[in-house]
Amino acid sequence: AQIKPAFYTRMGAAIRQSSALLAKEKSRERLLLILTDGKPNDNDYYEGRYGIEDTRYALSEARKMGLRPFCVTVDQNAEDYLPHIFGKHNFTIVKRPAELPRRLALLYAQLTR
Repeated sequence: AQIKPAFYTRMGAAIRQSSALLAKEKSRERLLLILTDGKPNDNDYYEGRYGIEDTRYALSEARKMGLRPFCVTVDQNAEDYLPHIFGKHNFTIVKRPAELPRRLALLYAQLTR
């Protein structure tokens, strides 16, 4: 199976909804793991800079709630934009989607130490 970046990713809204649910949890570590295939965008004004800045703002809100956002993507061009959105050390790029199960298990172990 092949996974390729395609279509729409309205990331800010998804982060806000997930953050609201996760913020209610009483866990010591609250990891907000975002799996995506590409840049935040949609078929309306949620494109380019607006989508990116909305996502950054949603991540800022999540951090203020005590959540720890981390992004996993299959987009090989993500190095061009994810450092600006998530920060230099808060994302990883999976080169082959078949690696996802193994990589996710390792990432979870590393991020929750």
